[in-house]
Amino acid sequence: MIYVFVFVVAPTPRPPRPSEKTYVAILPDGSVSPKQHLPCWIDHRRAGRQQEAEVFVSVVVPAYNEEKRLGGMLEEAVDYLQQHSWDMDKGSTTATAQGGKEAQRTSKGRRQQNGRAGNLPPPSATEGWEILIVSDGSTDKTIETALSFARSHQLFLHPTPIPGPRTPHPDHSTQIPPGAIRVISLEENRGKGGAVVHGMRHVRGEYVIFADADGASKFSDLGRLMEECRRVEDSQGRGVAVGSRAHLVGSEAVVKRSFLRNFLMHSFHLLLRILTPTATAAIKDTQCGFKLFSRPCLPHIIPFMHSEGWIFDVEMLMLAESAGIPVTEVPVGWKEVGGSKLNVIWDSLGMAWGLAVLRAAWAFGVYRRA
Repeated sequence: MIYVFVFVVAPTPRPPRPSEKTYVAILPDGSVSPKQHLPCWIDHRRAGRQQEAEVFVSVVVPAYNEEKRLGGMLEEAVDYLQQHSWDMDKGSTTATAQGGKEAQRTSKGRRQQNGRAGNLPPPSATEGWEILIVSDGSTDKTIETALSFARSHQLFLHPTPIPGPRTPHPDHSTQIPPGAIRVISLEENRGKGGAVVHGMRHVRGEYVIFADADGASKFSDLGRLMEECRRVEDSQGRGVAVGSRAHLVGSEAVVKRSFLRNFLMHSFHLLLRILTPTATAAIKDTQCGFKLFSRPCLPHIIPFMHSEGWIFDVEMLMLAESAGIPVTEVPVGWKEVGGSKLNVIWDSLGMAWGLAVLRAAWAFGVYRRA
């Protein structure tokens, strides 16, 4: 009887639709490319082929009606990405309508040495970066905002900077290579988890991070996550670095929150400790939208995801734990950004329900690794 009940209430993600397996980008002349096929590493694996990483890091940005906040987040992200060691040759990149490589990567020998906070590990076989913006059924101008940002930052050596959460008065901006930003459109809203997982099915990076479109997490802390992820990776190269705001508990930003919000936060953490397995329960902040994955761990997590709402982070961490993947929690900078779509009461109740169903579905065999 319990199995039947859990089977009925446990969510089943819908398969992606044909249009959602495509993307658009800005061509070198500033025009929008025709829809191009999105390569999917899961499809390659099912066909018995291995899709090797083509860039060093992929950034997945889930975006639902984010026209007002997306530009500032992208400004801070590309500024950091371009300053570090994933350089792409601006003079020889092309974007093709046939879905070929948008970015020609060149090794410039400028990688930073490991061991210093904010710097990246030693060289790897891949170069370059990409950002996948997944518009989650947006009804505003999120897609137009993303493409406009890509166009201005590709065409001009010194594009007009867009204010961000940490740069309200930016004094510089960064030119980016053509095709470095890909825009994917979901036909209808699936939830943050659904958008993140969809994007992560199509990444080309040796490392993959998802980051919220509001820019609340300090993007330059990607370097810290990268260092810690590389430090804990196992012999198969599998590792996860979880951005954490736990160190901010007791800070002014948290203390100033309403009593109800803090009460719900602590209640959810208690529920997590009760319902999740040991390693996942030990993570102090499961919900920060800033998590880094090495490519070898993706096949153990992404194909088995079911949660498409706010609780998806917990399922990712549970799957990593069950696969024996090392997970490390890394303090990151964070600040409150206005415009959140989280309804404190209803979404908190929804997360509690989702967590209970998730745990029961895996415990009773409704969800399986198959």
